[in-house]
Amino acid sequence: MAYPQLDRIKLNIKPLSERPNKVNIERDHIPLTDKPKPFNSNANTILEKTVNRIKKARKNKKPVMLVFGAHSIKNGLSKIFIDLMNKGWITHLATNGAGIIHDWEFAFQGESSEDVKVNVTQGQFGIWHETGFFLNLAIIVGAYEGLGYGESVGAMIENEFLIIPPTEKLKLFAANNLDKDTDTAAAAIDLISTIEKFDLKPGKLSIPHPYKEYSIQRAAYRLKIPFTGHPMIGHDIIYTHPMNHGAAIGRTAQRDFLTYANQISDLDGGVYLSVGSAVMSPMIFEKSLSMSQNIAIQNGKHIDNHYMLIVDLAESTWNWSKDREPPMDNPAYYLRYCKTFSRMGGEMDYLSANNRDFLLYLKENLLT
Repeated sequence: MAYPQLDRIKLNIKPLSERPNKVNIERDHIPLTDKPKPFNSNANTILEKTVNRIKKARKNKKPVMLVFGAHSIKNGLSKIFIDLMNKGWITHLATNGAGIIHDWEFAFQGESSEDVKVNVTQGQFGIWHETGFFLNLAIIVGAYEGLGYGESVGAMIENEFLIIPPTEKLKLFAANNLDKDTDTAAAAIDLISTIEKFDLKPGKLSIPHPYKEYSIQRAAYRLKIPFTGHPMIGHDIIYTHPMNHGAAIGRTAQRDFLTYANQISDLDGGVYLSVGSAVMSPMIFEKSLSMSQNIAIQNGKHIDNHYMLIVDLAESTWNWSKDREPPMDNPAYYLRYCKTFSRMGGEMDYLSANNRDFLLYLKENLLT
């Protein structure tokens, strides 16, 4: 049975310029000269260990993965991320769909973070033209070009344009590749549908990003560091726009998941930093490690020497590194992300800290 669906064409989609925002990136970003607030002795021990493990991992050419929630972007920390990338400390970045959106909005208009309560009441939360139009279009074009979710957006920010191919070229490509490369052929057909639906003209579609110096995705794209996006259908405001295309989301996000998983497969001797991501980071990690372990075992190996630091605001006195998973009658058992990572072998620590102070500490103590 085909159930009725909401028709997004009926939405009153307003220009992004009409939306008041809570954060202005020029005004609110954290400068490189800022200092972290002091940590207690236990936190300092964990932080010193983390810095040493990162230095050892990079000396041995092993991965250092930084996986984070959207608040690290909203809190204006992009310059700190970029500095860590520029100095070669980070080999892979990953975030959720909201992280992708906030980073893009800062690059595009210098502002982000709307008032959710007010805008839901007014029937306007997330229903903004440019965010939905350009991000979805970048992903649809990126799916055809063989890019991942984060790379599609990073390329648009850096280049400040998207190339819209002629539909005749796309139709010929699809016809010639139906038997050889069905996935790319299907992506070409999706792009044809989008071009016709929105009457897009072939050629270069200019999309200025006057604040792109603040974009982590753009910096990763320029430095050729994987930046992977891990969205969930319906979680992000780009799903409210008629330009949204589920197949393109799936193609680019699956590519990013497998790129992320490939980095996990080399994590033995490496470092995994999970910052403010209670759901996305632990969920994609456990599946990726299981796949990687499966292949490693077939080759007579095992991934055991990985270090995981989980950073979030919740307090926890449980010694996750020593005692692993707590019993069910202990409140720490319900720190789900800690419980997940404690099952992942290797060595794990939990640090209760603000993402600002943690990342500033890394920048200050990871000297070139």
